[in-house]
Amino acid sequence: MQQVAPLPRPLSAGIVAALLVCAAAAWLVTVSQAGSMGMGGIAMVGAALFLITWLVMMVAMMFPSVAPMTLAFASVTRSRGAGVAPTAAFVLGYLLVWTAAGLVPLAILQAASHIWMTAPSWLPRVGGAVIVAAGIYQFTPLKDACLRACRSPLGFILSHDFGGGSASAVRAGVSHGTYCLGCCWALMAVLAVLGLMNIAWMAVFAAVFFIEKNVRRGELLPRIVGVACVAGGLAVVVWPVLL
Repeated sequence: MQQVAPLPRPLSAGIVAALLVCAAAAWLVTVSQAGSMGMGGIAMVGAALFLITWLVMMVAMMFPSVAPMTLAFASVTRSRGAGVAPTAAFVLGYLLVWTAAGLVPLAILQAASHIWMTAPSWLPRVGGAVIVAAGIYQFTPLKDACLRACRSPLGFILSHDFGGGSASAVRAGVSHGTYCLGCCWALMAVLAVLGLMNIAWMAVFAAVFFIEKNVRRGELLPRIVGVACVAGGLAVVVWPVLL
């Protein structure tokens, strides 16, 4: 097995600081935009602006939780004598996955833009059903497998080693991004129901993502969240006014 030396503390701190500064800047941009963009406003923006807004949201919500995986990748590449360029490429690959994932809500919003304007009476019940489905997903083997991968940074990087160079680093980032997407997509669907740019719910789900991936015994959190989603979603189906 490849020997991986710990990162020097200044380099480790610099990587974490860079991720957190990007996340903080993204939060500031998102907060400044949230007041003028409800669901209807998001539905009316162009595709390019939506994807930029989505990407900024992902940086805000995901960069703190991805820091341990990024540090693990930097440790492996530094052990090979590489600089920081592969680490930046790894983060780029990660963002490519979440940018591509943004095409799904974009397509739904554009295909049903007239629905957000008229707000039919059945729409909250559909939202409640989405929340229930997201809660059920928290108990599935796929969720467990994706979460295990995200909770084992060094093991994941060593088992998804595509070689040296920036192209391989992007591929590794895409691989991690795919597991992260598998871990988080259901709650992102819940966020879309509650309000895609609802700052309070964004902060709650960002905290959930960080805890379940990085905190001791955090793997138990999806079960708690799953129960809450199923109960809350059923309540919305019965009493749509709750949504």
